[in-house]
Amino acid sequence: MADFLPKVLIFTAHMLCFASAATDPGDLSILRDFHDGLANPDLLKWPANDADPCGNRWNYIFCSGNRVTQIEVQKLGLRGNLTRKLNGLTQLTHLGLQNNEFAGPLPSLSGLSSLQYAYLDYNRFDSIPGDVFVGLDSLLILALDGNSLNGSGGWMFPDDLRNSAQLMNLTCNSCNLAGPLPDYVGSMASLQVLLLSNNMLSGEIPASFGGSGLQMLWLNDQKGGGMSGGIDLVVSMVSLTSLWLHGNSFSGKIPANIGDLVSLKDLNLNGNKLVGLVPDSLTSMTLASLDLNNNYFMGPMPKFKAAKSTCASNPFCLPTPGLSCSLEVMALIEFLDGMDYPARLVSSWQGNDPCSTLWLGLSCDTNGKVSAINLPSKNLTGNLSPSVANLNSLSRVQLQSNYLSGAIPSNWTSLQSLTYLDLSNNNISYPLPKFSSSVKLVLNGNPLLLGNQTATPLSPAGTPSSSSGGDLSGSRSSSPTGNNSKRPKLVWLAIVAPATCLVVLLCLVIPLYFYCIKKKNTSPAPSSLVVYPRDPSDSDNVVKIAVASNAQGSTSMNGSGSGSWNSSGFGNESRVIEAGNLIISVQVLRNVTKNFAPQNELGRGGFGVVYKGELDDGTKIAVKRMEAGVISNKALDEFQAEIAVLSKVRHRHLVSLLGYSIEGYERILVYEYMPKGALSKHLFHWKSLNFEPLTWKRRLNIALDVARGMEYLHSLAHRSFIHRDLKSSNILLADNYRAKVSDFGLVKLAPDGENSVVTRLAGTFGYLAPEYAVTGKITTKADVFSFGVVLMELLTGLMALDEERPEESQYLVGYFWNIKSDREKLMAAIDPVLDREDETFESISVIAELAGHCTTREPSQRPDMSHVVNVLAPLVEKWRPFDDDTEEYSGIDYSMPLNQMVKDWQEAEGEDASFMDLEDSKGSIPARPTGFAESFTSSDAR
Repeated sequence: MADFLPKVLIFTAHMLCFASAATDPGDLSILRDFHDGLANPDLLKWPANDADPCGNRWNYIFCSGNRVTQIEVQKLGLRGNLTRKLNGLTQLTHLGLQNNEFAGPLPSLSGLSSLQYAYLDYNRFDSIPGDVFVGLDSLLILALDGNSLNGSGGWMFPDDLRNSAQLMNLTCNSCNLAGPLPDYVGSMASLQVLLLSNNMLSGEIPASFGGSGLQMLWLNDQKGGGMSGGIDLVVSMVSLTSLWLHGNSFSGKIPANIGDLVSLKDLNLNGNKLVGLVPDSLTSMTLASLDLNNNYFMGPMPKFKAAKSTCASNPFCLPTPGLSCSLEVMALIEFLDGMDYPARLVSSWQGNDPCSTLWLGLSCDTNGKVSAINLPSKNLTGNLSPSVANLNSLSRVQLQSNYLSGAIPSNWTSLQSLTYLDLSNNNISYPLPKFSSSVKLVLNGNPLLLGNQTATPLSPAGTPSSSSGGDLSGSRSSSPTGNNSKRPKLVWLAIVAPATCLVVLLCLVIPLYFYCIKKKNTSPAPSSLVVYPRDPSDSDNVVKIAVASNAQGSTSMNGSGSGSWNSSGFGNESRVIEAGNLIISVQVLRNVTKNFAPQNELGRGGFGVVYKGELDDGTKIAVKRMEAGVISNKALDEFQAEIAVLSKVRHRHLVSLLGYSIEGYERILVYEYMPKGALSKHLFHWKSLNFEPLTWKRRLNIALDVARGMEYLHSLAHRSFIHRDLKSSNILLADNYRAKVSDFGLVKLAPDGENSVVTRLAGTFGYLAPEYAVTGKITTKADVFSFGVVLMELLTGLMALDEERPEESQYLVGYFWNIKSDREKLMAAIDPVLDREDETFESISVIAELAGHCTTREPSQRPDMSHVVNVLAPLVEKWRPFDDDTEEYSGIDYSMPLNQMVKDWQEAEGEDASFMDLEDSKGSIPARPTGFAESFTSSDAR
């Protein structure tokens, strides 16, 4: 009793203090705004005249002292938009808004450093402020499920969330996430539950997830193809109890040591592209649930120890669990394993008898045994498997022109029936086994075997052998006669070239001199934004961008950089700014795009939305705005790369960058406006968009324009660049259908000489050069390959990759190579909207041949873009002379002295000779004929 009385007194004192505390006025004001923003606030039953929610305990509101710490209004059916001041409740620790019908933007939680629980799930929030997760230092649980945030473009966790180091549960099922997962999510040390089902995620599981302490990971059912890559790193996530990866495009094998996940109880891999044998460690796991349906697992159907398991719709050799496959089938599956299970072979090699249904690329003898493997030019990668030695009846192996690497297994020499082995044009390396003299071994075109020169096969130990069974000679030889035959041409060129240059100079210098004098005295009309493209040969790397005032003295497009603006008007004065410093105010861009109005949208992409804008003088611009949801490290890298490249290069066939904006979360690029949009729309969607189809002449012009732009990037700019994502959707058209290359976010500096650079795989499937897709090594020849694919699209009107077409034509390059040399098949494949007259077909044949050269397997055999330009230019710019007259051309005798020639030229223009003194002792030409600029302008523009 003695102890009880003090406790009662203390409790009573606390209650009196609590009862006497008046609610913080700021908190009260925010709660009133919260109430008034609802369409059905009566559901809260808050008293209208009560000014003390903490003292009088309003429904669903909890306080500590006079400060609001919790709002718990879940499952009340509340409708309306939330106050933007919610983050003014600075002592808030719990926010429970789930299972209502709140709409509009998510409430900003910025600065709520005490907030621990944020349940915002299952409402109708449609957008997300840029600062929503700033300063959430104490956050433990964040639930955003069931909100369609940021519309069709989607969004991604902003970088600020990484600072919530105590976050344990992050759930965002069906919340419109898009793009790859940020690396930092896997590095959040406290994170235990990550549920991101039913979104638009892509890319691989980031490497940072390896070794994480996650217990539940749900990445299932992603739209648009879903996530991809292998799943090897999940075996290092030893705390996992539930792993859902179904409904994606994960590929490769289940890691053999998946049994290390001793805590795992629920595994769902349904509906992916996983291949190979189901590992024994998985069959012995005591899982509660296991789903392997709809993949490409091969070999024997396993017996699982899981309480509930299913593995239907997989190409197992037999339908009964536990039965073994035939020895040949297992040998062939291991053969596939060495080559990472090529999709075409996996889909064909099904069943338990290769000879009953004749598997693709195999032949069988009369005894029903595999006698030949015939898989040349199938883009096979990986290594040769020793399991092939178990195919006792094998007599021929033809695997030439693939990307196979490593050594030939030494046990292949035990194949008693083998007579022919062709591994030419691969990357086979030493040691070479010593085959019997009865085996014809073809190994030319393997650069690791002594540079394609004749070599001596090695014994299994790697020592030279006397066997002559290996043909290692190259397929091409050089002829001394052929080399010498070029010398007369070179001598002739050395004689003729100087004379030709002199004539050209005489014909160009005089008119250019006249033209420059006129230009010097001509002032451009005032304009809000004037861009002066730099000539490719100009050593000055400054892009000339002038911003001029209007009549009131204010600028139409403000910039900051090396120049400063007068507050008063400056007439026609302008400033030259380095493009790298041309920073444009976001407010200016809001004005010219009508606040990024939907009706001004030009298109959407992985970067964000592109809007059309119009300056005060009527000049149109394209404004590319990165959406907050896609601001990842990768997106920022591409943003910076685009600025870095386009501020250094300028060409009439590269889309010009006019400026950029970086303010808060805004990342905006401003380009010249290309009114006709992307080439892809005119090739593949012209009917649905009511465009007129592109004529053959226009297609040739477009091809030449793109080639010239790429030639400049590769060899004419101050540095050599590799675009890495050349495709028809990145080729934009002006009003006159002249083309410019766009989207430079993936550009890489090219290495010097013929060397390649190793880089992260980027670009678009269908346009990727095979050596880049396989090895990650890239040169400018990868762009040449992509250009060849664009040529094929121009010819056929077919997309580079289309899974809705028949299998043989899904991949345009493979299909085109099969038909390009057959006139009848080629004509049948040409876009039906094109004129197919004989004269047109002549140029079509040239383009088809060029497309083939550009897409050859070996990069060294592809032409440079300068050669491509030389092939295309004559087809587009057909020039024919007037009647040949060696003495006089257009009234001017070129055999006369220069002064007399100029005088005759002047008279031919109808001018008075008194405009200059042709006999001036200094030989100067002080003026130019009036009216000459008009005749020179067209050539200058070219």
